[in-house]
Amino acid sequence: MDQLPSLYVDLAPWWPLLSAPEDYEEEAGVYRDAVLAHRPGTRTLLELGSGGGNNASHLKRSFDVTLADRSEGMLAVSRRLNPELPHHAGDMRTLRLGQVFDVVFIHDAIAYMTTEDDLRLAVRTAAAHCRPGGMVLLVPDDLRERVAFETSHGGHDGPDGRGLRYLEWSWDPDPEDTWFYTEYAYLLREADGTVRGVHDRHRMGLFPRQTWSRLLALEGLTPAVLPYPHSSFDEVHEMFAGFKTDG
Repeated sequence: MDQLPSLYVDLAPWWPLLSAPEDYEEEAGVYRDAVLAHRPGTRTLLELGSGGGNNASHLKRSFDVTLADRSEGMLAVSRRLNPELPHHAGDMRTLRLGQVFDVVFIHDAIAYMTTEDDLRLAVRTAAAHCRPGGMVLLVPDDLRERVAFETSHGGHDGPDGRGLRYLEWSWDPDPEDTWFYTEYAYLLREADGTVRGVHDRHRMGLFPRQTWSRLLALEGLTPAVLPYPHSSFDEVHEMFAGFKTDG
């Protein structure tokens, strides 16, 4: 995880054309509803690994959101989308803001934890920023029990004349370890019509269900598995919650 993929460094300004904020409205609603169902008085929410701020652009309607990410390029994208929100640069394994929040949320950025040690450090950071009586919500894209190594594609055109299309291909060189590769091929069209291609490799973590609940418990949180329904899923997926006692 120590070297960020190109998407989060020199290609970060292209992020909204790969993954547009409006594409996140349904899933952000799932997270909002899960939080309010279990912690109805929630006001403050910290998102670790907040990326380009797409989830936050919807969650900020319901919560006072604070964002943190280790990519300065992605923070710049998010600041343009969410200029009213506080942003912090920091690695989710080590960040300490000296604040606590009603909810600490980590979406798919948790997938860049490729060892159990790194995953536990991220969970520890979340627990450290969660107030007594609060909630940690972890939403990995994949679990070892239900991962599907597929090929997909997408992209968007921008109002400035730029456009992006991508091909995404995931594969696992060793099913016995805790990570796999996702390869991206991007076609990037500049406003003047020139097009270039870029290959970008992402190394992604992959853990079984019991690992998520066990690590939450090891950090002093009461674990729970919550349903994650979404119209793009053939079946309901899971989210992992950890509840901190009031004591």
